[in-house]
Amino acid sequence: MDTHALLLFLGVDLLLVCTPGPDWLYIAARGLGQGRRAALTAVGGVCAGYAVHTLLSSAGLAAALRAVPAALPVLRIVGAGYLLVLAVSMLLTLRRDGSALAAAARPQPTATVLRQSMLTALLNPKGLLLYLSLVPQFVDPLSGVPVGGQVLALGSLNVLACAVVYGAVALAAGRLGGRLGGTPTAARRMTLVSAVLLMLVAGVTATA
Repeated sequence: MDTHALLLFLGVDLLLVCTPGPDWLYIAARGLGQGRRAALTAVGGVCAGYAVHTLLSSAGLAAALRAVPAALPVLRIVGAGYLLVLAVSMLLTLRRDGSALAAAARPQPTATVLRQSMLTALLNPKGLLLYLSLVPQFVDPLSGVPVGGQVLALGSLNVLACAVVYGAVALAAGRLGGRLGGTPTAARRMTLVSAVLLMLVAGVTATA
């Protein structure tokens, strides 16, 4: 696998990563509702999820999913349902009084955000399709490099691209959320915006 192929893949992958989609909206929801730290933690969780995709694909998961295409719709619906549960839990906090709502809008524990974000990435059909459709196009079985190693290299480039682009999204969303937050009324509005964004992500995921 030569450098030209890696750079070509990185260019195509960056175009996809820079296109707003479920990951963008999810990270923006975290940043607006819970601040920069939570958004950056979400980026870490999303990248960790894609790192798992990379490892599983290098072990043959992509081939298995192509052989059983019915598994993709199931994963898509499960992922959409999970995001919907997160959105509904946010909406339920709107029924609390101002002080309770402001407390609920504070950043969640790092481990919780990481776990939720990683699961979101694992169930994201866009991420799955990347490893099913794009990555195989840049794999050369005759290059002398093991196919698993090529998939690992390409997947690692994707994780790197996601970290850079999504990190910028997290910083922007966190800064905007910090400017708009601070009062119970602002916390209520940011919670509502975050919940709506997550519901939008769930809708996009379900129809992807």
